[in-house]
Amino acid sequence: MDEHEQLSTRPPREAGRRAALRLRLPNPFPNDPRDFGDSTRAGRVLARLTVAPALLIVAWLAVSLPLLMAGAYDLGPSLALFAPAAFLVLKAGFWDRTRRELTVGLRGRVSWWVTGSVIAVAVAFFALEVAMCAEQIVVRRDPASYVQFATWLTDHGSLPIDPMREAFGSADRRLDYGGPAFYEEGGRIVPQFMAGLPMVLALGGWLGGTGAMLLMAPLLGACAVLSFGGLTARLVGPRWAPVGALALALTLPMQWLARSTYSELPALVLLLGGLSLVVDVRELESRAARVRAFLAGLSLGLVLLVRIDGIRDLLPVAVFAGLLAARRRPTWPPLALGLGLGAGAGLLEGYVKSRPYLEYLSDSLHPALLLAAAVLVGTVLLAALLRWGPTGLRLRRLGAALSRGPLPSLAAVGVVLTVAAFALRPLVQTVRREPRTEEDRANAEFIEQIQRIDGLPIDGWRQYAEHSLHWVVWYLGPPAVALAAFGAAVLARRLLRRRTGEWTLPFMMIAWSTVTVLYRPGITPDHPWASRRLMGLVLPGLLLLALWGAAWCVRRVRLSQRRRAALPVALAGALLITVPIAVTARPLMFTPTEQGELHAVREMCRKIGPGRSVVIVDPVIADRFLPVVRGMCGIPAARPAPGVAGRDFERVLDGIREAGRRPAVLGATPDQVSSHGVPERVFHLRTRQDERSLTSPPNGTWPLSMEVWMSEPAP
Repeated sequence: MDEHEQLSTRPPREAGRRAALRLRLPNPFPNDPRDFGDSTRAGRVLARLTVAPALLIVAWLAVSLPLLMAGAYDLGPSLALFAPAAFLVLKAGFWDRTRRELTVGLRGRVSWWVTGSVIAVAVAFFALEVAMCAEQIVVRRDPASYVQFATWLTDHGSLPIDPMREAFGSADRRLDYGGPAFYEEGGRIVPQFMAGLPMVLALGGWLGGTGAMLLMAPLLGACAVLSFGGLTARLVGPRWAPVGALALALTLPMQWLARSTYSELPALVLLLGGLSLVVDVRELESRAARVRAFLAGLSLGLVLLVRIDGIRDLLPVAVFAGLLAARRRPTWPPLALGLGLGAGAGLLEGYVKSRPYLEYLSDSLHPALLLAAAVLVGTVLLAALLRWGPTGLRLRRLGAALSRGPLPSLAAVGVVLTVAAFALRPLVQTVRREPRTEEDRANAEFIEQIQRIDGLPIDGWRQYAEHSLHWVVWYLGPPAVALAAFGAAVLARRLLRRRTGEWTLPFMMIAWSTVTVLYRPGITPDHPWASRRLMGLVLPGLLLLALWGAAWCVRRVRLSQRRRAALPVALAGALLITVPIAVTARPLMFTPTEQGELHAVREMCRKIGPGRSVVIVDPVIADRFLPVVRGMCGIPAARPAPGVAGRDFERVLDGIREAGRRPAVLGATPDQVSSHGVPERVFHLRTRQDERSLTSPPNGTWPLSMEVWMSEPAP
């Protein structure tokens, strides 16, 4: 807050209690329309466009989840419900009773060149990502798993997945149907991950098949760039919005994510849009503001429906709602209600439809849930103490005293020391983790393979997490990281001095997410794969802080006697942020990967043909192609259970014939299938894949070769 809370030093007891009950910080945006900031048509367009993607995703998830839970997720009912839901959500999100409330959150007057530039950056980013769009369909990592998950929803509209056991007759008990990312449980197949992204991808599948489903990634990426430009305009200033949008669009992890179907994309749109709505209504008290506060909470809460680890990122939102409650702000009940509904929807879907996935994550999920419960209890107690007269007045006086003391300066120093600690971490720590599960052991073997290729010491237990800040420097560049540290230090001091209040929630979320993610990334450390963990909020948040730091320097120059130097300083700041980002991204900016998979899969489906039941004998091919054959080809597929060979395998083939179908055997080489018939190559692909870099930023690609051979046993 720019104004300090005024407190009487010696109030009478009764008057003091009444004052404590009524105590609020001054409202810098009173409800008198004449007191609002500048409102331009360009500003209103920018304010609306930059929250529209999040609002549309909220509307789609709000109608999709009940249909999915009811097993009726289909195009007809989804569109029939989405059209009115989207109209109502957009109307509520754009509600502006004074024609000025929408632009209250913008930090200054907005001109058309600002709005047009942000839109142009988003459109150009979309065009580039469409041209470079990857076709990750064969299940090797998460994007293809999401595509296969969404493909099943598109065609069947319900969960869990039917393994079509009847197509294997009496051989069913000798077969397995699951694999990585698709758990076999209770006779059904439960896909890994939360259903949020697959429900969004299903819309593309209904409208244009798998090709349109893949293009949802560039669309979501462009929406994230657009939303980031809007949040930059709100927190840094409209003139910095195009720079912010361009910086995020140039970031290598952003380009990489927007070429494949990663869950970070819709989660980032929801986060950025929700934060923008919170900033817009921060000090408003109208009915429209309360409605938009509810939508802000819902947008932030629904992140859990997309990514279950969003629990960690949302903890500051709960604390912020408690602070609003302590200040008796009328927007806190709708914000808390929306947050609770969104988070509750995510947890409900997770435990009902994705329980095996949550059980797999139990070692990290249960502590996160316990921490969330502790934070909620502590927030409620703090809000109650602040609102209760005898304690509220004392706590507020204590807060006012601390804000005038050395604490704000100590906080700024603490920010700098934290950054320094992460920078020096590799000198004092080597992060290793002993494998405890089969997945952990496979991951350790994968790391060892990369170490051999890169000529590094072989140690599959290495996690390279001590280099997490160095990863950030790779992608943002030293100037941006230094500006972000400077901006964070100044903001920490200003916030504790009760200034720059619009940054309260964004700063809390950025600081919390950055520290927790950098301390424990919790991801396989090869790049660019590991960079997806930074895109949750770390890289966008640090970019915001860097932009704010540059804008602060420009303001200081403008207030000095050297006003003419303000423009050169601003240009220098923009170049210091964007140029290193572009230099890192340049080697891969126009380098497509994972091309040709869609055509190859369609050819495989055609060659296998209808009326068959597929048994995949090679473990790696089974992991990669079971969901593809079952989902995209619509053909029953399974793998032999452990120990099934020889005569037992012949019984598997006999069981398929008994079911009235023709068996087909798939493998990785002709030798694996030749004993059952004449081998035929049904899948052949030579393409490029993402690099696997452990100690330097990725700057190239690796070759990728896949083949699948089929034979048809004689009747």
